[in-house]
Amino acid sequence: MLLGAAVALAAAAVLGIAIGAQSLRPAEVLQALVAFDGSSEHLIIWDVRVPRVLLGISVGAALAVAGGLIQTLSRNPLAEPGILGVTVGAGFAVAVGSALGVAVSQLGELLAAIVGAVLAALLVYAVGRRSPLRLVLTGVALSAVLSGLSLGLRLMNPEVFDQYRFWAVGSLAGREQVPLEVPLVAIGLALVAAMLLARSLNAIELGETVARTLGTRVARVRVATLVVITVLTGAATALAGPILFVGLIVPHLARRMAPGSIPWQLAYTAVLGAVLMLLSDVGARVLLPTGEVPVAIVTGFLGGPVLIWAVRRYGSVAL
Repeated sequence: MLLGAAVALAAAAVLGIAIGAQSLRPAEVLQALVAFDGSSEHLIIWDVRVPRVLLGISVGAALAVAGGLIQTLSRNPLAEPGILGVTVGAGFAVAVGSALGVAVSQLGELLAAIVGAVLAALLVYAVGRRSPLRLVLTGVALSAVLSGLSLGLRLMNPEVFDQYRFWAVGSLAGREQVPLEVPLVAIGLALVAAMLLARSLNAIELGETVARTLGTRVARVRVATLVVITVLTGAATALAGPILFVGLIVPHLARRMAPGSIPWQLAYTAVLGAVLMLLSDVGARVLLPTGEVPVAIVTGFLGGPVLIWAVRRYGSVAL
């Protein structure tokens, strides 16, 4: 099944490279990848579409794995970086950093997004940790407050508004031209760390007493997992802006494919998150004949029904 998911990822990557304002045949895509000849089609593929596909894979995997880790850590099937306010917290920190002149570079945006994600996650968890439903309501309330503050800040400072509005739409379009090295390295390291934590999280799911008996240091694992979640969410948000529901949809699919195994679930989550992001980006390109729509709108349309289904199934009961 994981091999099939990897094949689906390869097919989605080919679609992401082939479909756009100028559609290309799959044969042309493969030829450009193996025998670059300097033609305009090959330049479009290598300079625009391949970086965009790599960006989509990284952002999709990061948001999906972050969602899976949040759901595992909180034992809450409704948890997701966007719903819990982590994504909006990262965006608010970028807006404040832009106003203060701190988040004017890629590294500054990344650091600001990570700091905002950390603070939002800590605040939401501190207030709503007693109940899954309370956790979700706290995240929604914090998202509304921070969104309003961000809007007020942008309206008070037009320069911040001009810099921020392109980033805040939640899209992969135009982001492929910025330097991607630092965020992609951060995402890669965080994904490796998530896989290293997977076995310990598996033990914690059996209960804290059992986990300690097996030699798991529960407090350290939880802190490390929270750090990984914030790095993944902050880096993905710094790259593509706020994109919701990817971290909600994919973990539910992964749990059905590998029930009871956190390591396998995270592996499925990373691959399927990349597939979902690439297919959503392709859909964003072809939905309107006059141009692209932000990919966050596509994931929102997909995630809304999944959220309704999850609320109807689980309600306020923890996993």
